[in-house]
Amino acid sequence: MLEPVAQRTTVYDVAERAGVSIATVSYTFRQPDRVRPETRELVLRAARDLGYVPSGSARGLANGRSQALGLYAFDMFLPSDLSAPRRSLDELVQWELDGLGNVRRFPLYVDEIQRGFELEARRLGRSVMLGSGASRDSLDSIDLAGSVDGLAIFPGAAARDLLEHVGRGVPVVIFSSPPMNDALHHITVDNEGAVRDLVDHLVDRHGHRSVAFLGELAAPDIGARFAGFQAALAAHGLPVPEEPFDTTVLTEDSLRTLRDAITSGDLPDALVCATDQLALTVLDLLAQHGVRVPDDVAVTGFDGIIAGRLSDPTLTTVRQPFASMGRLAVRILTDTAAGLAHPKSYVLPTRVVIGGSCGCG
Repeated sequence: MLEPVAQRTTVYDVAERAGVSIATVSYTFRQPDRVRPETRELVLRAARDLGYVPSGSARGLANGRSQALGLYAFDMFLPSDLSAPRRSLDELVQWELDGLGNVRRFPLYVDEIQRGFELEARRLGRSVMLGSGASRDSLDSIDLAGSVDGLAIFPGAAARDLLEHVGRGVPVVIFSSPPMNDALHHITVDNEGAVRDLVDHLVDRHGHRSVAFLGELAAPDIGARFAGFQAALAAHGLPVPEEPFDTTVLTEDSLRTLRDAITSGDLPDALVCATDQLALTVLDLLAQHGVRVPDDVAVTGFDGIIAGRLSDPTLTTVRQPFASMGRLAVRILTDTAAGLAHPKSYVLPTRVVIGGSCGCG
């Protein structure tokens, strides 16, 4: 006959044993400085006697909150990572020890924002729950929203109405999303101004007159960068394209327009790439075809990931304040959950970082 499963000790049991309220038990484990030393010792002794281990939900019983924050990504992995064949553990270990492409895959901008998010959550005594991979068209599988006090999202191609639906239950912050007329909080950077500065550098400093933009416009931040590119060309009296030179995505068949231009010998003077990851792929492709950077063509990126600093030549790019974006999201979520007001949108500054890929250095 099976033995009955022992019932788990709860915060109520500890409170009853110690003769205190459940709020006092919660503060003892979550904010011990708020509890008198003698009371705290009483609660801890009761917890030890009962074998009580506090859970995230128990910590929030005093105020109806979980004390956890969520960070969710829809599709922030590289296509090459998602389509890679399954390898044995020995192969994976050897691949990693050999350093084959590691710096190209980690850390990316999502990883650096996550680091800032986790650091600020730790500072405030909050735990972090991570999630990823739900359908773009349905948030039914995101149990995370019902388990946290606030949720920060890398939206990918998620429908706006679905994000707003989540925002009706908990505070929501969306990264890399421009201000919109909705109830969500948005954190982005000055994408347009940054690309204008980048184009100004290519035209004024290097004298380039044929400048092309590469990138897919589906993401709102990439669209803003292209708008800045168009505005900069117009300000310099240069022809303004209606669409990017190459609306590429990072797949095996990507950069077809660029490949055709290489083959025909009709490359622009400079290539302004929507992201660093795209710019690094462009550098590889150009090198494979014997095109010298920056002698034959200048290349720039956007993000400021570590891989760009280690490339040869080093990448001229725009650096985003990733960690600060993550930290700000935590502050917005915790303050909003506590009933404090926050602006709905933040636009953080960027900085142009000059490397060798534009011809400087």
